[in-house]
Amino acid sequence: MSDKPLILVVNDDGYEALGLAAMVEIAKEFGEVVVVAPDRVRSAMGHAITMDLPLHLKKYKEEDGVQYWRTNGTPVDCVKLGMKVVLKGRKVDLVLSGINHGCNSSVSVIYSGTMGAAIEASFLTNAVGLSLADYAPDADFTAAKYFGKKIIKQVLEKGLPPQVSLNVNFPKCTIEEIQGLKVTRQTQGYWDEILEPMTDPYGRTQYWYVGHLVDTDHKEDSCEWALKHNFVSIQPVHYDMTAYHYMNEVKYLEDVR
Repeated sequence: MSDKPLILVVNDDGYEALGLAAMVEIAKEFGEVVVVAPDRVRSAMGHAITMDLPLHLKKYKEEDGVQYWRTNGTPVDCVKLGMKVVLKGRKVDLVLSGINHGCNSSVSVIYSGTMGAAIEASFLTNAVGLSLADYAPDADFTAAKYFGKKIIKQVLEKGLPPQVSLNVNFPKCTIEEIQGLKVTRQTQGYWDEILEPMTDPYGRTQYWYVGHLVDTDHKEDSCEWALKHNFVSIQPVHYDMTAYHYMNEVKYLEDVR
């Protein structure tokens, strides 16, 4: 058993994704690595877990000291299977989720399978979700690997607060074009979506999501501002969604009988 940190790598783009290979390349420099990934693309799964089907788990290769497993489950299932089955009884020092093909800024964090997995892992250990603002299957992860390595090194050395994960988003640009790293908050915004109707070969109507993110914020401490100005956005995320600043405003509901 290795004395190096034990790192679990998961993702939502599936076990064949280029971003997963980039994540493993980074992780191998820091410790013992085990991969548990979905057997197909499982993007936009949020914090979903599989309850209506049995979960399958298969080790499909071992290469350069890295174990690779795939499952029919969601990204959150990957974390649970990794920590409670594959690495049962061992202390996982860090969970890395990604590198995602596509940005997970603003409200996307609640839809993101990448961040769903990171948030799940943060209940038990240090966790970081990493995403690149490029949806292309052949996206260039050079800058993401360069700066991701620096962030991971610091997290392993200093750790994160209990139940806090990091949502790291890289702009689509070269290393030289990166303006720096910036700790940000979630941009206020929403997805403006159209459910585009189409007809399948049997004449039935079906729908595809088409839309874009509407940024209602534009402030310099927000993740969207950082990405638009070629900064790496580093955002601490906590699972507690309580709107504490509005609790007093709804106290009138206590008087309802």
